[in-house]
Amino acid sequence: MARNKRRGRAAGPEAVVETVAGGVAELIPDPERARAWTLLVDGAPQSHVDLDEPARLGFAYQRRLGHVIDLVAPPGRPLRVVHLGGGAFTLARYVAATRPRSTQQVVEVDGALVQLVRRELPLDPNARVRVRTADARAGLGKVPDGWADLVVADVFGGARTPAHLTSTEFLAEVRRVLTPGGHYAANLADGPPLAHLRGQIATAAAVFGELALAADPAVLRGRRFGNAVLLASDTALPVAELTRRVATDPHPGRVEHGRELADFTGGAAPVTDASAKDSPLPPASVFE
Repeated sequence: MARNKRRGRAAGPEAVVETVAGGVAELIPDPERARAWTLLVDGAPQSHVDLDEPARLGFAYQRRLGHVIDLVAPPGRPLRVVHLGGGAFTLARYVAATRPRSTQQVVEVDGALVQLVRRELPLDPNARVRVRTADARAGLGKVPDGWADLVVADVFGGARTPAHLTSTEFLAEVRRVLTPGGHYAANLADGPPLAHLRGQIATAAAVFGELALAADPAVLRGRRFGNAVLLASDTALPVAELTRRVATDPHPGRVEHGRELADFTGGAAPVTDASAKDSPLPPASVFE
């Protein structure tokens, strides 16, 4: 049975705690912003949303995905976007705020989480966002060929990406739904020795002609666990401007591309459905 309770201080918004399919979901109010919230599932941060400023992205990896959204088409042009993984719909809200008249599909497997977010953090009724409760790969299979300008994958069961969303077969489905010259962006998480991240780059390289990777330098050096944003397409990528934006972020990162990214992969083999595994479990210290 789901438990739904609020907890908090005497003044100000209270946290919302509710059991969902993926575990215990918590919506924690931001002490510095009146209508901003962080979503955690089983203690793992999933999303940060500012209802008053949906174009404000609180997490570094979400800002990097925001840069991708900004750069894959001229400013303000509406996009057709598929979001695999819903969380608190942070990036769908960002697209709606920065690219009005965009049409978006969100695929989120956890129906109880969708209901919680819709109730507590409602979407702008004028935003063209359709939310489908389904497994990410199954939901992707229902998207027509060549429909999407951008597919964003940010899928975690707890704190791990499911194995069936890490393979060449999965990325072939992504490519199927993209328009010619469309883009794929994924939030990946790994730590030393970075075997999962290297394998995901090799997998994307087997399907797409152009790749770029943005991450904290300490993550790229294998010094700590963290997020990396992978961008892939069959057309030239906006590497110079992405590099500038990532480098000037409040949490500066680095972008790898071309020969440097191929060298980083270190000969890793592409992942197939037969060999796929869930992404690594983060160490407990990541969330402390």
